[in-house]
Amino acid sequence: MLEGKNIILGVCGSIAAYKSASFVRLLVKSGANVQVVMTPDATNFITPLTLSTLSKNPVQTAYFIPETGEWNNHVDLGLWADLLVIAPASANTLAKMANGLCDNLLLAVYLSAKCPVYFAPAMDLDMWKHSATYENISKLQSFGNIMIPPGTGELASGLHGEGRMAEPEDMIAFLSADIKKKLPLVNQKILVTAGPTYEAIDPVRFIGNHSSGKMGFAIADELALLGADVTLIAGPSAQKSKQQAVTRIDVTSAAEMLEICLLYFKDSNACIMSAAVADYTPATVSTQKIKKSDSTFSIDLKKTTDILSTLGAQKVNGQVLAGFALETNDEEKNAIAKLQKKNLDFIVLNSLNDEGAGFQKDTNKITIIDKHMQKTVYNLKSKNEVARDICQKVIELIKA
Repeated sequence: MLEGKNIILGVCGSIAAYKSASFVRLLVKSGANVQVVMTPDATNFITPLTLSTLSKNPVQTAYFIPETGEWNNHVDLGLWADLLVIAPASANTLAKMANGLCDNLLLAVYLSAKCPVYFAPAMDLDMWKHSATYENISKLQSFGNIMIPPGTGELASGLHGEGRMAEPEDMIAFLSADIKKKLPLVNQKILVTAGPTYEAIDPVRFIGNHSSGKMGFAIADELALLGADVTLIAGPSAQKSKQQAVTRIDVTSAAEMLEICLLYFKDSNACIMSAAVADYTPATVSTQKIKKSDSTFSIDLKKTTDILSTLGAQKVNGQVLAGFALETNDEEKNAIAKLQKKNLDFIVLNSLNDEGAGFQKDTNKITIIDKHMQKTVYNLKSKNEVARDICQKVIELIKA
């Protein structure tokens, strides 16, 4: 859930600042882009050099940089961030945030931020229990800020109780869970197929096609970003998922893809069949490499089981099933026929006649046609952008 997110970590003056190093490391490991902003007091507990090294970005501690005469633009920082996390958040900083005080760079960034703000309190037991602290936290939550609850344990004073900043691993889990629960496809199980299938002729040769799998992998990654539990059934492909939440199952042939699809489809809320599945497979497969001879050579082919039609026949009310139609002629007519024959909710049409579309490309140009014959034509876009358009159609149908 944190992959690709721009995250500002605000570090305040607290003994708990030592945990910030581990937290930064976990954020970076999760794939986030991290920019650290420290209050002046925080530098007494942990050095900017440590956090700069771990975040792979310079640490900001003041409005102005005396050595260069430049200033740190708090407005740009606030706009850059997808999340602002203040951890540790001291009693002093919480009070300033609650009352709009702005006497350091971190507070200026906080007041400029348009993104969700999380804060992880860290203070001694008596400070945590003070009515003023409760009032400040209540005020911050009324602004929409989100508290990462503190833990209970031994405190720096020697007391035992609430006030310990949450552990870095727990903060990562909290952020991921909070982000995911707000996403439009949370708790939706979605099946995606991608890439070609290879139909064996002998142990060396096969019948295949030029599909790279780029489109299907982009769709799977986008669905995961939207909160879905994604199972990706991939034919032979060099592509890799960018999202850890995507469960990948590798297959080779159309028969193997059918078997796995049947296993997962019945429990899926939606299925997007973007794989380029072979229509035919050799009737017999030689167990030995077929030697070249001077005579002509022919292969008897038989039809593969149509996976999309099979799933369409099994589809129940509430399930969303989508297919692709890559055409070279009579594009729209052929796509509509496939849509209706295979009981699809929508079909994604693309044409090899469109420059920049088709196999192996990083771009695609599509038209989405749904079962009500509503047609949406899109311009040429990157496959990541095309994936977003397709996923928005999935959201629309699931929420309908």
